[in-house]
Amino acid sequence: MPPNDTQAVLAMDLDASAGDWTPTPHGVLLAEALAEHPELFEGRDVLELGGGIGNHTIPLVRMGVNRLVTTEILPERSETTRRNVERNCPEATNVEYRVADWLHTDGAFDVVVSNPPFAKSGKRNRRYFIDSLTLDAHKRLRDGGDLIFVQSSMADIEKTTRRLEENGYAVDILKTSEGPFRDYYFEDEAFMEEMKQVEDGFEIRDGTYYERLFVVRARLLPWSPPKGAH
Repeated sequence: MPPNDTQAVLAMDLDASAGDWTPTPHGVLLAEALAEHPELFEGRDVLELGGGIGNHTIPLVRMGVNRLVTTEILPERSETTRRNVERNCPEATNVEYRVADWLHTDGAFDVVVSNPPFAKSGKRNRRYFIDSLTLDAHKRLRDGGDLIFVQSSMADIEKTTRRLEENGYAVDILKTSEGPFRDYYFEDEAFMEEMKQVEDGFEIRDGTYYERLFVVRARLLPWSPPKGAH
């Protein structure tokens, strides 16, 4: 059985190497949301896209998942995930570490969890990884499975919700928070110009820019293509 104490689930001793991303406000909020909903993970098969330094992997292990596959794009980053899981959950035997590019991995799962890149996605379409989840996460999910991820208001939460519903998901918001912009937002002029085009993407109060963060839960509804569909 997973621990009932959210703080116990979130208590971690983490070590980062050069090039590893340390937890951002997005990652902190996602970890809190996961820990507050152990019923979504206990006894289920989970795919985590982007294990990072393990700040989501470790809570998932502690909440009693049946099986956890955690991916990273580079072997050295996957080793960081492994090292931190083994440091904090030495008895865990149900975690598989894969080097894989996003959703390009095998298997069917009950839950897919991710903190998708956005501001520094490296793509012309900064929503690329969010859009990829809305379109293709179903390939990794069983019917009734949950897609859980975090995104900023600047990534247009209304668009995300609409696209998820169009693609057969029932959508809930598990948790929200608000915080000031990170410094590197202002260093990217193109990013700031794009964000001005997003309705309700951010607020300015007393000269401070604020974004809102959302942890999205999207449940894949059962569906079968009609006869004769190509």
